[in-house]
Amino acid sequence: MSAPRALKLLAQDAEDLAVISAALQDAVARVEDIHFEKKAHQLTIAFNRYCWERHDKGTRVRSGLQLGCVFDLKARAVPKEDPQAVLELLALAFEPGEAPGGRISLAFAGGADLVAEVECIDVALADVGEPWAAPHKPKHAA
Repeated sequence: MSAPRALKLLAQDAEDLAVISAALQDAVARVEDIHFEKKAHQLTIAFNRYCWERHDKGTRVRSGLQLGCVFDLKARAVPKEDPQAVLELLALAFEPGEAPGGRISLAFAGGADLVAEVECIDVALADVGEPWAAPHKPKHAA
């Protein structure tokens, strides 16, 4: 049996974004790994992603999420004063605005969130490292 391939996904509509959201559920990132480049219109976040798609032992992998065409970013309850603080991603969602734009929200556990005002949905997710064993599988209330 061959090793699983690195995940590489692109989203250009809300359905695609839902797939990326599912792949990133329970991913964790440090505040210092969130970078918004206003002039480049890009939001980039480095995550340790739980590999839900793997059927063997629980693993995590370093992954990069990039949102393009971002012209504004708002944060709520993100502890910017603590760059080492860890945020656990719950979901990404798209709220349509003036077509093809709108808002992409990233909801984190504990009530933190990021809201990116986007010209259109232009999102990429890619694994950038080798998976490692995760000591705990994320748990959710039934």
